[in-house]
Amino acid sequence: MVDVATLADFGLGWLEPSGPYADIVLSTRVRLARNLQGHAFSTRSREGEREEIFERVRKAAAERSSLRGGVALALKALPRLSRKVLLERHLISRELAGEGGEGPTHGSGVLLGPGELVGVLVNEEDHLRLQSLLSGLRLQEAYQLVDHLDEELGNQLPYAYHHEFGYLTSCPTNVGSGLRASILIHLPGLVLTKEIGKVLQGISQVGLTFRGLYGEGSEVVGNFFQVSNQTTLGKSEEDLIDHLQKIVRQVIQYESQARNVLMRDAPRVIEDKIWRAYGLLRYARTLSFEEVMNLLSGVRLGVSLKLLPGLSVYTLNKIMIFTQAAHLEQAAGRALSEAESDLHRAAYVRRILASEGDVSADLGAPGDGAEE
Repeated sequence: MVDVATLADFGLGWLEPSGPYADIVLSTRVRLARNLQGHAFSTRSREGEREEIFERVRKAAAERSSLRGGVALALKALPRLSRKVLLERHLISRELAGEGGEGPTHGSGVLLGPGELVGVLVNEEDHLRLQSLLSGLRLQEAYQLVDHLDEELGNQLPYAYHHEFGYLTSCPTNVGSGLRASILIHLPGLVLTKEIGKVLQGISQVGLTFRGLYGEGSEVVGNFFQVSNQTTLGKSEEDLIDHLQKIVRQVIQYESQARNVLMRDAPRVIEDKIWRAYGLLRYARTLSFEEVMNLLSGVRLGVSLKLLPGLSVYTLNKIMIFTQAAHLEQAAGRALSEAESDLHRAAYVRRILASEGDVSADLGAPGDGAEE
């Protein structure tokens, strides 16, 4: 089995800033939870049963689904570093990777279609987690992709379904449509204007929830928030998608307004904050991942506001992925201590930013005109 996690750009198509509002919305994910009839749900299933489920899904995918021509990875067979790389690229979950436990269980796996636009997590919390991951705000497109995959697999695999409750899942909050849609969104304007608390409270009041960079249980770093629906029972997939789309568009509008306020009321303060962040990333000799994320937030804001010409959003997205611990160890070819990771991380960021050129050359010295 080829260890695809060692391929430099495997599963990173969602980093391309090609989707709508890509300077604010990093990615869109739509997921459907499904279980198979005649099998105990994953939390109660036995080892042999989980392996049987993985084989059934793999055969179904190879016949005529959107996954044909892709890859099927049995996570137990992958090195721990490769599993962590897949996790850091948002292709699998912490639970599936076996983080915080004894490693992945037998039968745990992931199937990814060509281009990694769609995939299936097998034997996580549910037997199947069908998902689509795209750049920018593309809820409708992501749902159509995963809905098509769901129909294809559903024609070959008997799903656990109740005529009154809908699709049956391990967690009661997923019963019904089994749909969880999430948006990874960057909100520095609302944080800096101290409006973020009000917006997040409003999100909670309309049936949505927010989490950190890696979903449930993760902390918010770099002003990135995952916004998703909280329940699925009693609502159709289309209603859930439309509701999230409407609310996210409002949040984007609030964020844009906050950025305009910052540039109107404190332009020099914001410019200084952005250039300081760029300077530290460009020349620092040691950086923690949290530092990188917080500094990237300022630089990403500067690129969006056109205060840092010459830098691409794609470059900043790649820095966010490749400065994580497993990616640094993979590049180094050995295990790294925390202090060594900080050194390698800073060196990688310096190298990438240097390859983009000196952005200050396009503007002159960043302090010019301070006396105006």
